[in-house]
Amino acid sequence: MPLYVPKSINLTINEEQVKVIFKEQDTNGDGRLSKEELSKAFEKLGSRNPGWRVRRSLHHADADGDGSINVDELEQLVKYAVKQGYCVN
Repeated sequence: MPLYVPKSINLTINEEQVKVIFKEQDTNGDGRLSKEELSKAFEKLGSRNPGWRVRRSLHHADADGDGSINVDELEQLVKYAVKQGYCVN
């Protein structure tokens, strides 16, 4: 039996997989990610402080400043999340 057994394994994911995780969180199907939906996505990606991460992601990706991420802004959001090194726990 090994002396150390990790509790979880972090798996690196690509941009397409991150995009799928974000799209899954659009629970009302309006094609926009609200702050609440973004928070759930960042929780799923393993963020320890999803509220802060939502504010930072909106700063980087919310081009029209409406407080949500639409389809056109999704690519910037995905690039931001991947740059931050998110992975699946």
